Amino acid sequence: MNIKIAASILSADFSQMGEAVKKLERAGADIIHCDVMDGSFVQPITFGGQMVKNIRPLTKLPLDVHLMTEHPKTQIKFFAEAGADIITVHYEACSKISGGYLRETLLLIKSYGIKCGVVVNPDTDVEKVFDVFDICDMLLVMSVFPGYGGQKFMPSAMEQLKKARARALSVGRGDMDIEVDGGISAENAASVAAAGANVLVAGSSIFRSADMAVAISAMRG
Repeated sequence: MNIKIAASILSADFSQMGEAVKKLERAGADIIHCDVMDGSFVQPITFGGQMVKNIRPLTKLPLDVHLMTEHPKTQIKFFAEAGADIITVHYEACSKISGGYLRETLLLIKSYGIKCGVVVNPDTDVEKVFDVFDICDMLLVMSVFPGYGGQKFMPSAMEQLKKARARALSVGRGDMDIEVDGGISAENAASVAAAGANVLVAGSSIFRSADMAVAISAMRG
């Protein structure tokens, strides 16, 4: 599978978000990754559906909305109508509510005609979400604990990626996107891709680089 770079706007200057999104597209990013934090599931608060709505007209790239929220089902309508192309929700948030909440939320996302995905934290065994692979378009493996950009990659994510890709292939879902988020850079991009990831989320390593296009190309290559 081709490697896609999902540029995280968590690392952008929020006062210049529109220009940041345009720069990322010009630099060769494949996806715009939108980290939505509610101040409850994770401590920080970032932005809501209005931000996604505002940047939607500024890029043709897919908008990948990662909901780090306690009650993701309540937010799906807002982000779907704002122009999200894919919405991912955390297993950890959904499992606290009920056993069926994750599947219900994923099906709700798909009812809007957009892609859905599930996210697992570093301390959640990826096997816990194998039962929703039949409806998932994406699995997001966190290689840091969510909430803050600029963290160091956790090597334990490698085994998660391998298990996830093997499972996807075994159930005929070889087309599933497996995304990895946290501490991704040109130094570890090849190894996480070899482990099974085909969508690499990067924020700090892009925005802190002297040349965004060079940073993105290095990770993709």
